[in-house]
Amino acid sequence: MLEKLKGKIAPIFIGVFLLAGVYVMFKNNDGSNPTASAQIVSVKVPELSEKAEQGKILFDESCAACHGVDTGGTDVGPSFMLSTYNPGHHADEAFYRAAQFGVISHHWPFGNMPAITTVNRKDVEKIIRYVRELQVANGIATEEHVM
Repeated sequence: MLEKLKGKIAPIFIGVFLLAGVYVMFKNNDGSNPTASAQIVSVKVPELSEKAEQGKILFDESCAACHGVDTGGTDVGPSFMLSTYNPGHHADEAFYRAAQFGVISHHWPFGNMPAITTVNRKDVEKIIRYVRELQVANGIATEEHVM
């Protein structure tokens, strides 16, 4: 009997593995995540440069609904005060591209980010300055990106 099962165990194992993978891929496909609130962080706000102050205004108008007050995150968007968003991992160009084109979910459980049509490149430059000044004040340092 053991001999008969040997040839069937591998296909059964592969089938179970594939089904589990499909389940994980489609679980919470609506962008919801009951543990997402654990990523909401308290943010220390330093004295900001003039450009960062302008960025804060733009951030509050165009980004805060998802990314939270002072970039602290919400239950629908991540905080930028996580090391994942340090300049070595997400260079400034990543923010420009995210605003212009949107982003497919990859670092977060919130679903895809749409393009933000209410800001232009100069606006995003100011928003980036705001985010980077907050990151420095909150100990988010540039780390080399290692894959």
